[in-house]
Amino acid sequence: MLSPDRIAQTLSRHGLRQTPVRRAVLQVMTNSPFALSVGEIEPQLPPDTDRITLYRTLKSFEESGLIHRVIDASDVIRYATCSIECSAKAHFDNHVHFKCTSCQHVYCLNQVAIPAVTLPDKFEAVHRDYLLAGLCRECHPA
Repeated sequence: MLSPDRIAQTLSRHGLRQTPVRRAVLQVMTNSPFALSVGEIEPQLPPDTDRITLYRTLKSFEESGLIHRVIDASDVIRYATCSIECSAKAHFDNHVHFKCTSCQHVYCLNQVAIPAVTLPDKFEAVHRDYLLAGLCRECHPA
């Protein structure tokens, strides 16, 4: 759990204003060991939080390099916090994501880099997403 001072420092470092919703969303995001959907974030916020404000907050967090979208095989958009090196100008989240086929949580495996891929001539990759599926630590049988 990040202290209120660390939340404020993080928002300031990314050029974001200090609002109660931004502080609450960042706290929820940093407390989660896995990527979260809007439907998983919203119940953890104060009850008077407006859904439009939540979407705008997530958009501003993504644009400033504070969070990134996590790709999984479903239509649900999930978000996870970025590494400290990320900014509005550059994301450095070239890591593998892992989706548990039991609990459906999607984890960022920051320590596992996306393998290098050589593309054929006249192909240029703009985004790199790499998703593995299986059982997470919590769901894996002992």
